[in-house]
Amino acid sequence: MTACIVGWAHSPFGKLAGETLESLIVKVAGEALADAGIAAKDVDEIVLGHFNAGFSAQDFTASLVLQASNDLRFKRALRVENACATGSAAVHQGIKTIEARAARIVLVVGAEQMTATPASEIGRNLLKASYVREEADIDGGFAGIFGKIAGLYFQKWGDQSDALAMIAAKNHKNGVGNPYAQMRKDLGYDFCRTESEKNPFVAGPLKRTDCSLVSDGAAAVVLADVETALKFKKAVAFRAAEHVQDFLPMSKRDILKFEGCSQAWQRALARSGLQLSDLSFVETHDCFTIAELIEYEAMGLTAEGQGARAIKEGWTQKDGKLPVNPSGGLKAKGHPIGATGVSMHALAAMQLTGAAGDLQVKNAKLGGIFNMGGTSVANYVSVLERIK
Repeated sequence: MTACIVGWAHSPFGKLAGETLESLIVKVAGEALADAGIAAKDVDEIVLGHFNAGFSAQDFTASLVLQASNDLRFKRALRVENACATGSAAVHQGIKTIEARAARIVLVVGAEQMTATPASEIGRNLLKASYVREEADIDGGFAGIFGKIAGLYFQKWGDQSDALAMIAAKNHKNGVGNPYAQMRKDLGYDFCRTESEKNPFVAGPLKRTDCSLVSDGAAAVVLADVETALKFKKAVAFRAAEHVQDFLPMSKRDILKFEGCSQAWQRALARSGLQLSDLSFVETHDCFTIAELIEYEAMGLTAEGQGARAIKEGWTQKDGKLPVNPSGGLKAKGHPIGATGVSMHALAAMQLTGAAGDLQVKNAKLGGIFNMGGTSVANYVSVLERIK
């Protein structure tokens, strides 16, 4: 253990009228410092996760965090990006600075404003997280890419429409209890399973309920080294923080295996000295329901091709043997890209400190997080445990 989360903040996710990228960043930065009980002057470094790729005209954003307090002026600040794993990239960058003993306290913020962008441009922006040379012309944007993955999975392992609908229904049910979630509505299995005017097919076998939402939002965490963290009122330690990067072209990989995800999980569990069964819950990257299904296999919950078993037998329900996405996941919570990974860490810390409210998993002791960029290209796994 080299770093801990000692404070956090989370904005609502959704279409946030009246907010700007700057206002979202400033709000959560100030609230996270207040939650930790720390003064801005005591921050050593700032890391901002912001994907952008055309969503914001302002593309030099690290110093926007300084707008939260004049006492942040002249602090080291940088922006990081790693596609949809940008938020976790920011968290892990903060951990590295602490591990290097170049900082005691790091403020990490993740933010994105997506809904102000015309619909015609959203898909084009998101495709910048693919291998543009080969994949930019896939119909349907990123939904088209995952629709292709779903179609290939169905060809190899059979039609998994029932399992995908069950995953969607699970996450929407969980999202009802999340005060930050963009969609707090229990849609039910039948609605998610059935094609309809409100739930049309979007790409391949994927329907609208299989796809995460376009969102605005921000989240922040305050990191500290263990010695410093133990002086705070609460401390959630990183048992592991692993990052694995894979080839960008899907053509160079077996896209049905999410091998980068698997490698990240194996390394994180080895580093933490734990088994997957030791975890109390997992927050995983369900940008599309087929992603969550394949991630069951990649994390080692089921054998290859058997991911449906985990949802059909109730293992990943909130009261199952390994609750997955008790927050509602990206599916219900929303997916403001730069904020997503930071959100996962904030919500996991809430779980482990018994502060998750209606989302609370009973007796949560150890939490796992998987945040992914692209098609399992950027892969981040964190394992968290409360130590105070």
